Amino acid sequence: MRVSTGVAGLDSMLDGGLPARRLYTLSGPPGSGKTTLASQFVTDAIRNGEDVLYVTMHETRNELVEDMSSYDFGFERATSTDRFTFLNLTRDRSRQSLAKYGRESGLSARLASMIRQEDYDRVVVDSTMLLDHFTDGTDTEVTHFVTGLKQTDATVVLVSEMTDPTAYAEEHYLAHGVVFLHNFLEGGGMTRGVQVVKMRGTNIDCDIRDVTFTGSGLQVDPSRKVRPD
Repeated sequence: MRVSTGVAGLDSMLDGGLPARRLYTLSGPPGSGKTTLASQFVTDAIRNGEDVLYVTMHETRNELVEDMSSYDFGFERATSTDRFTFLNLTRDRSRQSLAKYGRESGLSARLASMIRQEDYDRVVVDSTMLLDHFTDGTDTEVTHFVTGLKQTDATVVLVSEMTDPTAYAEEHYLAHGVVFLHNFLEGGGMTRGVQVVKMRGTNIDCDIRDVTFTGSGLQVDPSRKVRPD
């Protein structure tokens, strides 16, 4: 079974979408479209009657909705339904709400327990700066966090700020798939691209394909390669 990313061109690159119930890392530099793509992924899920958890530490729900308000893919409408749960872990109330999922366990274990007990279909963790909050930064702790998410039945997307696609972090090695969004400054303008670096169970090539921002969100042209200088 595969689930849509919410972006038709990217689904084509992935042979129909992401294999379900696995964990993926969505990486790229600031402004490359990571949160937009994650929001399209969320909207597609809710449109299909799925339950979604969106976990963040760097913006409020209202800020996220406002950021997506210039697009017409229906994010605000989707997130106003009872199928959407937003968890901002900078807020005491959100952290306290996790207590019932394991008062004596760490936050990472509670989050995984919440996903299992509430039976979420898709989860977005935006971004992996959350790992600094959940763990002490060691590879062992990061592995524990990511492995806990992988052991749920949800399709999980971890968003990570990353400017060098060759500088892999622990979560990239542990993920079932890695998608990288690129920004290239050339000719006085910005060229954007998407690259599927890794995707278990899927035949892929690693060429960078064209990405544009439109009124309907990110649009990928899988037939057009981006060739940075």
